[in-house]
Amino acid sequence: MSLQDDDVLGKAYDARLMQRLLQYLRPYWRQVTLALAAIIAGAAASLIQPYLIKIAIDRYIAVRQLTGLDRLAGLYLTILVVAFAAEYVQTWTMQLTGQRIMFDLRMAIYGHLQRLDLRYYDRNPVGRLMTRVTSDVDVLNDLFTSGVVTVFGDVFLLLGIMGTMLWMNWPLALVAFAVLPLIALVTQWFRRNVRESYRVVRGWIARINAFLQENITGMATVQLFRREQLNFARFDEIDARHRDANVESIFYYAVFYPAIEAVATLASALIIWYGGGRVVRGTLTLGALVAFLQYSQRFFRPISDMSEKFNVLQSAMASSERIFKLLDEPVIVESPARPRPRSAPAPGHIVFEHVWFAYNEERSTTEDTEERRKEHSVASVSPVSSVVTPSSPNWVLRDVSFEVRPGERVGIVGATGSGKTTLINLLLRFYDVTRGRITIDGVDIRELDLADLRGLFSLVLQDVHLFSGTIADNIRLGDHSIKDEDVRRAAEAVHAAPFIARLPDGYSSAVAERGATLSVGQKQLLSFARALAFDPRVLILDEATSSVDTETELVIHDALRVLMAGRTTIAIAHRLSTIQDMDKILVLHKGQLRESGTHQELLALRGIYFRLFELQYQKTEKVEF
Repeated sequence: MSLQDDDVLGKAYDARLMQRLLQYLRPYWRQVTLALAAIIAGAAASLIQPYLIKIAIDRYIAVRQLTGLDRLAGLYLTILVVAFAAEYVQTWTMQLTGQRIMFDLRMAIYGHLQRLDLRYYDRNPVGRLMTRVTSDVDVLNDLFTSGVVTVFGDVFLLLGIMGTMLWMNWPLALVAFAVLPLIALVTQWFRRNVRESYRVVRGWIARINAFLQENITGMATVQLFRREQLNFARFDEIDARHRDANVESIFYYAVFYPAIEAVATLASALIIWYGGGRVVRGTLTLGALVAFLQYSQRFFRPISDMSEKFNVLQSAMASSERIFKLLDEPVIVESPARPRPRSAPAPGHIVFEHVWFAYNEERSTTEDTEERRKEHSVASVSPVSSVVTPSSPNWVLRDVSFEVRPGERVGIVGATGSGKTTLINLLLRFYDVTRGRITIDGVDIRELDLADLRGLFSLVLQDVHLFSGTIADNIRLGDHSIKDEDVRRAAEAVHAAPFIARLPDGYSSAVAERGATLSVGQKQLLSFARALAFDPRVLILDEATSSVDTETELVIHDALRVLMAGRTTIAIAHRLSTIQDMDKILVLHKGQLRESGTHQELLALRGIYFRLFELQYQKTEKVEF
């Protein structure tokens, strides 16, 4: 998604987009039919009213004949009631339908967002995605409630008024229609300028959302580095641009509607001038003149409404283009059409075979992806040269191969940027490998159902993400098969129970957004309880103890012995002390697997691991001193 997506309006009307939008309207065709019938009934009632006034003046009032006027007044009142009922039915039905369509669209967008791989989120700011789900869907609601259906009522009313006026007195009708070229000029000026103004407003709305999301999320950093005034000034600039764009659009509305009223008044003046002369000469009745004046007033109202609906249509086309662009975003990482069943219970035998990966690698077609999936057989025989040409991807992993046996505990170390976390991202299929393959129990992970694959793992990250809800909700994460006893047992096993017991409502205590009211250590203990409650075959620890104090780390290490028992474990660590007792340690350097062995074996090599250990040992000695 380009940063300019919110600036682009596209066509004022796109048949392809409208056809896709109408698909969301199709399930509610009964409601639309009812609303359309109500709109036509209301328009017909509006057409009849001036003609009844003509009859009342010419047939009764002008000749001083009151007999029958009461019946005509009763008929007029009945038509008013019918018009009110039709307006009520149309408004209620279309507003209700619009809300249901908004619900369907938002569910479709959110469902698709959950299926998109992390590569998509790497290049798309959250604020802009929020704009798709909120503001853009709201715009489409305006289209369905006051645009795509009600425009038929406006067209029907306009054609009905024109036909009635021509039928009643065509010369006077032509005089009234003489102002239509002025209407066309004013409307064209309004559409052209409002379209550009709307484009600017939409762009600044998206920038406001993106700025707020980023800075509110990072408010602690803003306050720590005293960026309040700087960020306030930046937001003031963005907000001022948004305000100015809205003020500019207000100017066009302020000119357009009075201009339409002025033209309508001019039409009324022409009718009075020409029609009044004919009334004096006796070639036109007074009732017909009054009816013409009322028809003229009603004629220009739908014209101004249709100009407004043009803006609704314009904005809806722009919003729908952005929404469908999001919905059309291909899901690169997804379950295969016919997933292979995994063995049950899965022993958790993991093998990386000549794995290459680059975050910046582009995948344009499904066939290309499938072709790369077959490359592992070639890569295993003849690995690609590690020489990177200017056009080559920026490799994060290069020809990495290793094995993790069932129940084995493996530590992964390396400098920042060496590819440690990338290994985990590939193992969980947050991304797909570029070349080579990863297997679990002999099956390529790309051949497994995603839910089954990820159900094998529990992942404990350095930065724990907690959701709004209760302590218990954050441990079971919506899995109702995990009973309250399981939640308590998991919390007790990882030594989280003591601090939970001190909370006001225990396991029912509310958790603030992102766990703001809990310490780093408490959040980390909850993440361990969460991992244990799901009883995984494979446990993954990504810097799980790097953000806690020494005392909490000792508590966690004790819990880890329980957590890792009988499970395949992969632990990424900066602190070498946390992985010294692992069965095997892998050392990554610049995306390549350089060393492998136990703690003592790697120290004896006096290579990269030895240097890392020596640096940390010296650093620890200085701190203790």
